[in-house]
Amino acid sequence: MTTWVVVLIKDFDSAKQRLRPALGTKSRRALARRNARLAVSAAFAGDRVLVVAGSDEVGELARTWGADVLLEPREEGQNTAADRGINRALEGGARAVLLLSSDLPLVTESSVRELLDVAARHDRPVVVAVPAIGRGGTNALYLRPPDAIGLHFGDDSLAKFHDDAEARNVEFVIHHSDAMALDLDEPSDLASLSRAV
Repeated sequence: MTTWVVVLIKDFDSAKQRLRPALGTKSRRALARRNARLAVSAAFAGDRVLVVAGSDEVGELARTWGADVLLEPREEGQNTAADRGINRALEGGARAVLLLSSDLPLVTESSVRELLDVAARHDRPVVVAVPAIGRGGTNALYLRPPDAIGLHFGDDSLAKFHDDAEARNVEFVIHHSDAMALDLDEPSDLASLSRAV
């Protein structure tokens, strides 16, 4: 089975806006770039890595990191970026897709491999979701087949993914991962990162 890991990376200038009270522009850019690099490295646990890039800069960097790149014509949010990535993966023959956030400061290749191993234990169709700390969000989403359910990233996405899977008779699995639970969205998340490291 061919599994594509699709990493969604915003333009570094528009990333991490909610961290403005805690970090200046240069620091936010550096943090977004560092986290994107970690996500792409971790994504190589899959068979192919596709970065959906929110800018030319992101696309050029992702290519130097060894990823395939799909450049968005314009940024239209996480769900649109994910949909574009899934469509490209389907065109490339993917049988499964893992959508991976690019703002996970603790993510590792082994944590992604563990998620893929969990998914492999289930018959298709299946959805495996990694919950974010707080806010009911989802930091990673495995889909087999890639269009098994709709896309609902945003507030309370975990519950929405669950309900969608249930409505379509698709198995829904929650996979808890310390390495993928923390995403950097709010200033309080920086304090959580300091405690974790």
